Amino acid sequence: MNLTILLIIIGATAAVVALLIFAFAKQYRKVGPNEVLIISGGRKRTVDEDGTRYKVGYRMQIGGGAFVMPFIEEAQVLPLETYTVTLRTPEVLTKQGVHIIAEASAQIKVASNETAIRKAAEQFLGRGAGAIKEVAINILEGFVRSTLGAMTVEEIYQNRDEFARVVRRNAEQDFTRMGLELLSFNLGDISDTQGYIAALGLPRIVQVKRDATVAQAESERDTAIKSSLARKEGDIVRFQVESEIAAANRDYELKRSEFQAEINRRKAQADAAYELEKHKQATMLKKAEYDTRLVEKESAIKVETEEIKRRELELDATVRKPAEARKYQIEVDAEAERIRLSTEAKGRAEARLTEGQAEIEVKKGEGISRIEYTRKLGQAEADAMAAKAEAFKSYSEAAMQQMMIDKLPELARAIAEPLSKVDKIVMIGDGASGVSKLTGQVASVLAQVPEVVEAISGIDLRKILGKKDKAG
Repeated sequence: MNLTILLIIIGATAAVVALLIFAFAKQYRKVGPNEVLIISGGRKRTVDEDGTRYKVGYRMQIGGGAFVMPFIEEAQVLPLETYTVTLRTPEVLTKQGVHIIAEASAQIKVASNETAIRKAAEQFLGRGAGAIKEVAINILEGFVRSTLGAMTVEEIYQNRDEFARVVRRNAEQDFTRMGLELLSFNLGDISDTQGYIAALGLPRIVQVKRDATVAQAESERDTAIKSSLARKEGDIVRFQVESEIAAANRDYELKRSEFQAEINRRKAQADAAYELEKHKQATMLKKAEYDTRLVEKESAIKVETEEIKRRELELDATVRKPAEARKYQIEVDAEAERIRLSTEAKGRAEARLTEGQAEIEVKKGEGISRIEYTRKLGQAEADAMAAKAEAFKSYSEAAMQQMMIDKLPELARAIAEPLSKVDKIVMIGDGASGVSKLTGQVASVLAQVPEVVEAISGIDLRKILGKKDKAG
């Protein structure tokens, strides 16, 4: 519980401190270099102006920033920037009694010294730039009117700088009392409604026009005289120049002919050299083309040789090796068949021998003589040996033939086996002819088996089967 209260106190204190910091930071006011921060309130300060000391209830900050005490002081901004004002007087009587209208412009601002800023703050603070312009226009208009009344129209036209200097000198004191500074003053245009100003220039205009007419006539006369002399001198010079030009053209044409002849000779040499070089380049190009075709043919021959080797290897892998494997399989099967037949013959011989022995035993039991027993036993052994000899004599050819005949059912079953894996056959057209075609194709494949066996092993199955039929 104590920890919670402590945390709450710490949090509240931090919040209060943050609010105070924010409030104090917000009270720090900043102004630019063309502004003055007037801070009123707080304790009074003693200022010394022109030897006079008095107290004021405000302080100033020209540019930069200052801290404003909350709830005690208040800050306002007084601009120090320059303002341009223009004015136009109504009709004003000059020294001669002529009514004229004057236009002028001026640049004013609040002076930058502290005394002037205090005066301007006392009169314009919070009123804005409009109040400063309005007061300045009123002051300047009054002094412009007074200066116009003290000068003639001619003096105003001829001494505009003097007019502006008089206005600035007369208005400066009033501007200083209000803390303002007149930076510049310029007299613009002056005009009147009676035509006085326009009439001032008429005598001078007439005089100028007269002098211009006389000067023009004299100029035309001098121009005609000088033109004749110039034409005369020009013709002389032209003839001389034309003669020189003709001589120069003659020399030019001669040089040109010589240069052209040299150019033609050099061109002929260049053309001949070009044709010779062109022929050489053509010969070299043909030789390069021949060499290229020769290289291409050699490359083609190499590629064809490699292709022949590849095909031989492919034939060896796909035809020769399988044929040799099949031949080896047939030889192994024939050897197995030979062993089987030999074993059967040997068994039959032993069976006959056993059968003879049994018969002799029976006869012996029945009282046959010892001689008859011996003869029957020898006869049985001789028959067994004869059957075995006959089997060994004709084994190789018979075994091979029998093996091939025994393998025919397996070969036929292997050819027809793919049909057993078909779930359904769809016949398009005549069903009966389709079935007959299917069985005919199977029979055709089986009919080609003897040729395949003969090509692989050299055994003619048709001849063997013919012998079997005759033997049967």
